[in-house]
Amino acid sequence: MVKTIAEKHGLRATFMPKPFENLTGNGCHAHISVWDGSKNKFLDKSNNLGLSKMAYNFLGGVIKNASSLSAFFNPTINSYRRINAPPTKSGASWSPSSVSYTGNNRTHMIRIPDPGRFELRLMDGSANPYLLQASVLAAGLDGLKNKIDPGKPLNCNMYEDHEKYPDLPKLPDELSQSLEKLKNNKDMNDAFGKEAIDSYVKLRNSELKEFKQKESFDKTKPITRWERDNTLDC
Repeated sequence: MVKTIAEKHGLRATFMPKPFENLTGNGCHAHISVWDGSKNKFLDKSNNLGLSKMAYNFLGGVIKNASSLSAFFNPTINSYRRINAPPTKSGASWSPSSVSYTGNNRTHMIRIPDPGRFELRLMDGSANPYLLQASVLAAGLDGLKNKIDPGKPLNCNMYEDHEKYPDLPKLPDELSQSLEKLKNNKDMNDAFGKEAIDSYVKLRNSELKEFKQKESFDKTKPITRWERDNTLDC
């Protein structure tokens, strides 16, 4: 709808992850909770952040698998200009760099803005909405099945204080890294089926091969013509 209206006015709207290197990119955040009828299973008002044990286990599964699932959440070469990005005109990239969670704080990968839900801020505008939701469910079910503890939330500005947490997992810095992690993630291979994962990885690697025949990926340099030609209308 946005693209159609823009075209009627002689403009071009895009949800490309990072169309301009000096401006913030296009995210596609997911607000996540699990319900049984009218009951929010993630809500626990006695908890300081308002989340139940089930919610924390679900969150733990998302954190455990986040680096692998960035292949789905951030599926284009251009996506990785948004992650681990340098500050923009606004003073921050407003996208994650590390695998961490917090309360109502937009400098982390996951924030808990209100009781009974959490916001996953990793995805960008090029994500397939069906794979996005399936990925969240697969990771969350892994967390529930294995009772994964997400650890304690971090109450800091991750953009300013990331050097204080050297052991915190970093998100993939480019598409090839996330594809490799997804390919070797047994739990996600079991959830989606190895054939589906192999097919997806093959498709994305074919795009990488085409890109590398013409360009090289460097976040410190301007966005390439290939990225705009192949991602502007994602």
